[in-house]
Amino acid sequence: MNDSHNNANATQSTSHPTPQRTFDGLSLTRRSVLGGAAAFQIIRPELVRGQAPARLKAGLIGVGGRGRQAIQDLLTGDPNVEVVALADAFEDNLERNLRWLKEDSRNAAIASRVNVKPDMRFVGFEAYKKLLTTDVDIIMLATPPGWRPIHFEAAVEAKKHVFCEKPFGTDPVGVQRFMRAAKKSEELKLTVVSGAQRRFNRSYQETIKKIKDGVIGDVLATYAYWVGTPVIQQAAGRKPNWGDSEWQHRNWYSNLWLCGDQVVEQHLHNIDVICWVMGTHPISATAYGGVSWRPQDDVHGNIYDHLATDFVFANGVRMSSYCRQYPRGLYQNVSELVIGTKGRSNCRDLGAQPDIKDYVAEHVALVNSIRGTGPYINHATSVAETTMTCIMAREAAYSGQELTWDMMMNSKLDLSPKEVTGYDSPMSRQPFPKPGTYKFV
Repeated sequence: MNDSHNNANATQSTSHPTPQRTFDGLSLTRRSVLGGAAAFQIIRPELVRGQAPARLKAGLIGVGGRGRQAIQDLLTGDPNVEVVALADAFEDNLERNLRWLKEDSRNAAIASRVNVKPDMRFVGFEAYKKLLTTDVDIIMLATPPGWRPIHFEAAVEAKKHVFCEKPFGTDPVGVQRFMRAAKKSEELKLTVVSGAQRRFNRSYQETIKKIKDGVIGDVLATYAYWVGTPVIQQAAGRKPNWGDSEWQHRNWYSNLWLCGDQVVEQHLHNIDVICWVMGTHPISATAYGGVSWRPQDDVHGNIYDHLATDFVFANGVRMSSYCRQYPRGLYQNVSELVIGTKGRSNCRDLGAQPDIKDYVAEHVALVNSIRGTGPYINHATSVAETTMTCIMAREAAYSGQELTWDMMMNSKLDLSPKEVTGYDSPMSRQPFPKPGTYKFV
């Protein structure tokens, strides 16, 4: 299993606890109330910021193109981290990407810190559970997003720090589940860094701070665009030996329950920037979309190739959002725009240029948060809200209805199959969504 932004190749410490430590003004003793229960639980030393081991160990769940790149970025960002465990639904995928990490000349500087012994390579749909029983400090989640709520919830239950690729789910029920686990991760003071990497880009950080400080005046309107090219993973089609489940997972970007459609899987980046600027999520959305060129077959699946949304925030400001995946060679535009009473900004033009790549910066921030040498970071709730915002757009387009935030938070829509037991699990392709016949629940 693996995750991708926009590329087609995407499938414990023994430190002694201190008696007391203060986090963000909150005094925590060695005994703390966790979750919704009234029971007390001893906080493990590695959950106390600043008590992390000198050399952190990481494990990756979802060893595809995005996952292996996340390993490179993590190891590039900090010399005192090593990767010791991998989990993936497919053994060939795991072994191929592990060889690439160890043998590709471009990885020479980090290959020595990819130390995954055979008994730390876990395969199958239950592989994540086995990895979570190991003594890794950091869990990296990079499977197809349909699995994200389940895997994140399990990582939090295992009390692991998390790098979590976006989006955080593909349907309202899944994101609601993620949000509950997010609350628990905050109570445990776990570090959770998202794959919404613009949040770690210096030019975005400084510009958005200035926008919030009023440099361009009061915000009047916002715009978000991802006008790009398709992600087609299995253009050659299905191999004869692939069962339904294996086929859908290997071609996950074309299957709604696994990818969430482009507005959720990819356009989230731009929508997240605008939510960051506004400091909250929209309260309603109307949208339209459909298919202009994408064939409705098993290779191309059941997602749209264009979708436009009119979001409304509680203060009346609107976000105009547009995404499309058209064939290469056509117009492209991946950007954001904010209009104020005193000027406008593309959300990165009022800040200094970054000195390291966003993809590396997010992992530097992750490790510094865990060690206590940098600000505490937990993006679980905020990026979950952005994910729900994107799903609200998709569902508004599919259904033709105006949808509200309250409707999303109370929705019973669950796209996941009832049971995925193996590669041959029977799994029919979900029907192509058509307004007027598609029903939001």
